[in-house]
Amino acid sequence: MPNSNTTDFTNPFTFILQGIPGLEAAHVWISIPFSAMYAIAILGSFTILFIVKREPSLHEPMYYFLCMLAVTDLVMSMSIMPKMLSIFWFNSREIDFSACLTQMYFIHCASEMESGIFVAMALDRYVAICDPLRHSTILTNPMVAKIGLAVVLRSGLLVLPLPVLIRQWPYCRTNIIPEPFCLHVAMVKLACGDTRASSYYGLFVLFCVMVLDTPSHAPLSPSRPISFLTGLSSSKPGT
Repeated sequence: MPNSNTTDFTNPFTFILQGIPGLEAAHVWISIPFSAMYAIAILGSFTILFIVKREPSLHEPMYYFLCMLAVTDLVMSMSIMPKMLSIFWFNSREIDFSACLTQMYFIHCASEMESGIFVAMALDRYVAICDPLRHSTILTNPMVAKIGLAVVLRSGLLVLPLPVLIRQWPYCRTNIIPEPFCLHVAMVKLACGDTRASSYYGLFVLFCVMVLDTPSHAPLSPSRPISFLTGLSSSKPGT
């Protein structure tokens, strides 16, 4: 009787997420720091959203973009962590093929959105430094909303071909993914036939982030929490 993991199939019903290969016995212990990080990410993101909503002095473009980053972090963490923790805690390794594609889409989409928001924050800082007198007239609330919408549309449309291409390939090697979640590269490796279209498009998406976006937002990455705390302190009366 053939092994179910090597039987020829076009679209498998399920994939098997291996978790962290070689450390299966320590999954319960590994889940502790991941659970803590998940809780901190959720709590921190909602805290930022709550404070910006309640504090009128923070209703500025920089903090609107920061709220967009908080929402992106929520999407990213909620796309990855629930299934990962179920693997660590309950050894629940199976994931439906469509669910795997959906998880992959939201992970890569959130990553693209985060990169785009960093670019928007860089633009905000550029205008604030180079043309401070016109900052409030250039980056108005409608303009910030349009930038946010553009970031979402760019990310969603740029990543959309990835699951579409993945769904078209036949799978005849195995349905075991040596990761705790579904990623484009891991799924392409499992596909049979000529997968160059997926590989080339994946490189194009990576190029958009690493080459086009990174130079503009790299200096902002370590200053993200600092800028938020600085804004809070500067909004106090008498400062």
